[in-house]
Amino acid sequence: MTSDLSPTAEQIQAARAHLAAVDPALAAIEAVTPVFPWRSAEPGFAGLLKLIVYQQVSLASAAAIWNRVEAGLGEVSPGAVLALDDLGLQGLGLSRPKVRYARAIAEAQVSGACDLTALRDLSDDEASAALMAVKGIGRWTAETYLMFCEGRLDVFPGGDVALQEAMRWADRAEVRPNEKQAYSRAEAWKPYRGIAAHLLWRCYGAVKTGEIPAF
Repeated sequence: MTSDLSPTAEQIQAARAHLAAVDPALAAIEAVTPVFPWRSAEPGFAGLLKLIVYQQVSLASAAAIWNRVEAGLGEVSPGAVLALDDLGLQGLGLSRPKVRYARAIAEAQVSGACDLTALRDLSDDEASAALMAVKGIGRWTAETYLMFCEGRLDVFPGGDVALQEAMRWADRAEVRPNEKQAYSRAEAWKPYRGIAAHLLWRCYGAVKTGEIPAF
């Protein structure tokens, strides 16, 4: 299941045109970057847990672990996580830190400390802060959850290294921006910073696979 809140292909194309018009540096990237779909994921607890699983491991490893988690839990829910002890969760492939994080987000959902269904009523900053109040959820995870699972168009995970590298290409810089610089640079792309992130990710992937020439 994926979020039905994601922007349409027409909305993405219109946002790309807007970004190219307001930023000549980004326009050079936009002109050669192929079309892309929005990275859509299931909203709620399952989508958030999946992002935790995918942190800091290769895509292949994360996918294998996630398959084990889904099979082992049956239903990916807070109750199913809390029903297993630490060894049981580790047996699904979760590292000890990720076991703690899985428990933390499950407990936060059950207690209402972080109500994922209520996030849509909050602003981007408020929703991000509510997520980051839960142990194991950093800024990158909060921002990608809001982008992928809620389809928010103006969220930008400035700590993402691939985004930083693509930003370096766009600006023809020798050194990629740090996190603070990336957030500052992305201000020019409001209210479509999420579209800009997807554009930069798509460009980065296309260069790495040889689909388009390197910058």
